[in-house]
Amino acid sequence: MSEVSDVDKADLTARLSEANILVVDDEPGMRNFMVKTLSPYCKSVAEAKDAESANALLAQRHFDVMILDNIMPDRKGIDWLADQRSRGGFTDTIMITAYADLDTAIQAMRAGAADFVLKPFRSNQILNAVRRCIQMTQLRRENMLLRRELDTSDIGRKQRDRLIGSSAAISAVRETLDRVRNVATPVLITGASGSGKEVAARQLHMSSCRADMPFVAINCATIPAEMIEIELFGHVVGAFPGAVSSREGLLPSARGGTVFLDEVAALDPSAQSALLRVIEDGLVRPVGTERDIQLDLRFVLATSSSLTQEVAEGRFREDLLFRINVLEIAMPPLGQRDTDVIVLADLFLNDISRRLGLPALEIDPVTRAAMLRHDWPGNIRELRNFIERSLIFGRFPIDTMSSPQIVNGRIEPLDQVERREILRALEAVRGNRSEAARRLGISRKTIDRKCAAWGL
Repeated sequence: MSEVSDVDKADLTARLSEANILVVDDEPGMRNFMVKTLSPYCKSVAEAKDAESANALLAQRHFDVMILDNIMPDRKGIDWLADQRSRGGFTDTIMITAYADLDTAIQAMRAGAADFVLKPFRSNQILNAVRRCIQMTQLRRENMLLRRELDTSDIGRKQRDRLIGSSAAISAVRETLDRVRNVATPVLITGASGSGKEVAARQLHMSSCRADMPFVAINCATIPAEMIEIELFGHVVGAFPGAVSSREGLLPSARGGTVFLDEVAALDPSAQSALLRVIEDGLVRPVGTERDIQLDLRFVLATSSSLTQEVAEGRFREDLLFRINVLEIAMPPLGQRDTDVIVLADLFLNDISRRLGLPALEIDPVTRAAMLRHDWPGNIRELRNFIERSLIFGRFPIDTMSSPQIVNGRIEPLDQVERREILRALEAVRGNRSEAARRLGISRKTIDRKCAAWGL
């Protein structure tokens, strides 16, 4: 038995430290050898003496790699593996056998085996086979997720994983994200379209203990209702017309990481029921199978509509709302983020001018005032479009923005604007000064002081 070098050990430790392995072999000596070989490097190594025992273990938990003997008393490993694949088994499998020829190897690959190892083998051979298997799985998932990211994101637009700005409103969001970053509880992010819900979700993921695992963003509103379960949970051959091969779903591809479900209100009732089950039990059932897959996921969900209203109108499950609305983070609209609009504008100017190869523009005082005054109903997305349009035309089209408030032919005094907006906020929240202060982005003491001056 050859020894594993120190360099190889370091690589093995990095690759296998979180791996769960299942060894299926009828020979106790072979099982014992592989458990002793793999245990120092892997998170866990389970063993099964036959297909029936393996079925029971696979039904209980997920394994990253299965090492399967081909010749067993009850049935051939190749036949059992092919049956596993047809029933929704996606565990990567290394086939081992003492009796091999080219035809057997071809059958093993067709059955779904990822690698083929001949007995007798040394410890470093099986360790390297497991390492290759895990590496190829990671590369395959990363490739799929990167392709999907390119397909679903705006061309040339860089995804960001941190919230930009120093306003009190966005600082409060960052503080909340930091407080909940390492808890497994689902997080619901609410806010208008374009307010940065996905960026907040990415920051939450990147600051969490799951940062090294996948972040999968899914816009529920862009996937057809008849395809949503197929996309989320995966499918097997023949699950529907045109399903000529099995495919792992987006949720299984994110195992160990974070799933961001944007516009969750767009899910149809069937998908809502399946999602509730996944969040509560961590179980996913690929379409066309009767078998569940256990997953470890952190869910971050987002909506730009009122889920309470959706429940009242019968379009959203009330029990799902209760399950996902444990931790709610409300994203402030850009119009309530003070000078963050200028910080973001400078950032977009640099990024977009470099991408388009256009000369950058300087934000003059008049443009700054117009940008700070504008309500930005489209939020950050509107600001970015405004900057891109400005760079293309070589000037800031501030004439397209909302006009200054004019009263009797003159600009309204600041104290009158301030009084009107504070009183409007108090009326909207039925006199709750703390809530009015939160919505206005000012302190409670400021409202108390103003109201005292106004005799309220």
